[in-house]
Parts: sequence; C-alpha cells; structure tokens
Amino acid sequence: MAKGRHARPTVRRSRAPWVLVLAIVAVGAIALGRGLSSPPPTTTTTTTTTTTQPPLAMPPAVCTGTSCAHWVAVDTWDHHAPVYLTSVHPDGTPAGTVANVGWFRVSNIDLGLYLGYKGPGVTSQNRGPEAVPTLGRDRLLATFNSGFYEADNPAGFYTNHTLYFPMVTGEATLLRYRNGTLAMEAWPGGPIPANVVMARQNLTLLVDHGRATPASANNAAWGLTLHGVAAVWRSAIGLDAKGNLMYAAAPYETSQSMAALMVQLHAVTAMQLDINPEWPILVTYGGPNALNPSLDVANVNQISRRFLYSSTKDFFAVYATVSRGESTPW
Repeated sequence: MAKGRHARPTVRRSRAPWVLVLAIVAVGAIALGRGLSSPPPTTTTTTTTTTTQPPLAMPPAVCTGTSCAHWVAVDTWDHHAPVYLTSVHPDGTPAGTVANVGWFRVSNIDLGLYLGYKGPGVTSQNRGPEAVPTLGRDRLLATFNSGFYEADNPAGFYTNHTLYFPMVTGEATLLRYRNGTLAMEAWPGGPIPANVVMARQNLTLLVDHGRATPASANNAAWGLTLHGVAAVWRSAIGLDAKGNLMYAAAPYETSQSMAALMVQLHAVTAMQLDINPEWPILVTYGGPNALNPSLDVANVNQISRRFLYSSTKDFFAVYATVSRGESTPW
C-alpha cells in the first residue's frame, strides 16, 4: 500500500484540501451542537461590574452592665422589611421581669392607625374596618395596641383624612407624613399640616432628646392602674435617631422605669401607650395574608388573632412598603 501511495503522489495532493474542508465543517457542526459560535476575527475585552446589595443593618444591641441583648429578625418572608425582636430586663424592675420589644425600619414600612368599635371613643364619623383591612393583609408585618380611651385622656386622633378627636396642645404625638417618615413631638398647637396623614396623641412625652422627661418621674400622672398599684403592665412607642420605630411592653413597670427602658432601647423620643394587663400586645405574622400570627408579648390576656376581626380597641398595623408615600390600607 505504501508503494501505491508513492506511485500516485498527485492523488494525495488533490485530496488534502477536501480533508481540510471536511475537518472545518465537522468542527463547526460540533460548535453549533454545543451552542457555541465561531470566535470573532478580533478579540474584545469586556469588563463586567457586579453590584451586590449590602445586608440590612441590624438595630444596635441593648446593653445593661456587662450583658447585651441582641435582635432576631422575624417576618423574613419579606426580606426588604424584616421585623426585629428582642427581650431585655428593664432597669429598676424585679428580677426576672422581661420586656418584649419590636423594631421596624422606617424606610421599609407603612404605619396605619385604626379605630376599634369602642376605642378611642364615641364618634359619628365612619369608624372604618375596626380590624386589619383585607386590602392590606398581603403585606401585613405586625400589629400592636394604641393609646388611652378618650374618656381617660382626651387626645387627638387623626387617620384616613379624618380628624376623629381634636388635637391637644402639648400632648405627645406620633405623626406619619405623606412621604412615609415618622416623627414624635409635643404638639405645638394649630391645625394639622397638609403633609401629615396620621396623628395619634397620648399623655405627654415619656422621653425627649434621648432622656427621660421630668414628668416621667410622677407615676400618678400616667394613668389609673389596676388595683392602684404603681408597677403594672405598660407599653410605649419610640423613635430612634434615624426615625426608626420601636414598640415595647412589659409587666411591673412604673412610668419612670418605662422611660428608662425606652432610653435603654436608644429611643430619642417616646410616648406611653396603653397600660394595665388587658391591653399591651404585639403580634407578628409568619407570611403574607396574616399567615401564622405570633404573640410576641408574654401577656396571657391576649391572643394572636386579635386584630384580624373586629377589635374593641384602636390599634396600629405595620405593613411592608410597596412604594414610599403610598396610601395606608383602609
């Protein structure tokens, strides 16, 4: 065979181009079969920049003496607006006393205020749903109690473009603005500004500029207590230096120890909400549409589904934000 091949050199030369063509076609077919393409005639270098969102900053630890309480993220089904919970021992309370605290990042939540069928008082205005409205349940994160009945402390109550009870000058006031931000102040008087969409008043400020107010030391000024004892269940709401929202509730609290607790939680301003064991409650939800409600205040007088049906008392609801400045569900 070798002799024959040497005897016919022209045949070998004539077949070489065809072999090369077939090889090129075969390589091309393999490339197409793998979803590849032939390389371009020139090489271009492309730089790709990958942007990674930083993790959400945790609220600061709550420290007393040599120990610190850290926060746990819950409601993480909406990763943009997790709720953070912790429990601490309030200074000046009996050993074993536990305060339950919830923390909400203001840039990721909408805060709603709702009437109950009795609270905050008698009104001829439409009372609204008297429960968490169906329209908002797909993004409901948490609910918690509001403030006193009007009969116990006349105070302003404004929500859903309706002034149910007039504002009182000097009263501690939680405000929600049209852009979604929150503020807390002693009401300066005058009409409600046009950019305010919610206002709830209750007593006077418990904490102001990061310090307990002098008034917080006068326990008698902070509501009638069960059996007249000084230290009872109390709840409060506060804002930190960035306007983030916190709620706290605990038994065996005086007005003074409650103010100290809110300072301990890094509140810049704070106001007391309901007192006595019938009212303090914080509920978080394990999924959209109010799935798996969890009672996060160790109060045996409460149930986790309380605000999912008609409620006696007015309350707050926290929603995950879809867009900043959106209307509160009603």
